[in-house]
Amino acid sequence: MGKQLKAISTDLEKFIKEQKMFTVGTARSDGRVNVSPKGMDSLRILGPNQVVWLNLTGSGNETASHLIENDRMTILFSAFEGRPLILRLYGKAKVYHQGDPEFEEYIKLFPTFLGSRQILDLNIDLVQTSCGFGVPLMKYQEDRTILKDWAEKKGEEALQQYKLEKNSISLDGHQTGIK
Repeated sequence: MGKQLKAISTDLEKFIKEQKMFTVGTARSDGRVNVSPKGMDSLRILGPNQVVWLNLTGSGNETASHLIENDRMTILFSAFEGRPLILRLYGKAKVYHQGDPEFEEYIKLFPTFLGSRQILDLNIDLVQTSCGFGVPLMKYQEDRTILKDWAEKKGEEALQQYKLEKNSISLDGHQTGIK
């Protein structure tokens, strides 16, 4: 059954690396809670208490907005294949934008994605596992290429304009750090 740990163990690191998607949860002190699925080879484990993930340009930017006011973040992994397991990483996160020294350092860890928007750095203070007995079994087929294709078709200049128009203000009217 479930356990609480201070850090990512070797077994859990292996589990994380096998997952094709993860979900991120953030919230400000008021307004909407954001839960967002992620994929596309966008997460790296830097140590037993640190992960970074690459946030790609999309239709919204709630995570970055929330972290300006409230740095709490949870990352959730669910086993859809193999043995059942749910894994949560709890901690405090920072957002790095293009041009920040940390962004320039960490972007080298990821495949090149046109439309890379931010890098989020989670300092983990609690790792929790739970049974996952209620999570359905599903087969992974392949990554979707729609976001990658869309970004490449749009091009760098149009993506920058899109970010300003669609990603600089949250659903609740708060800044996201994109300028």
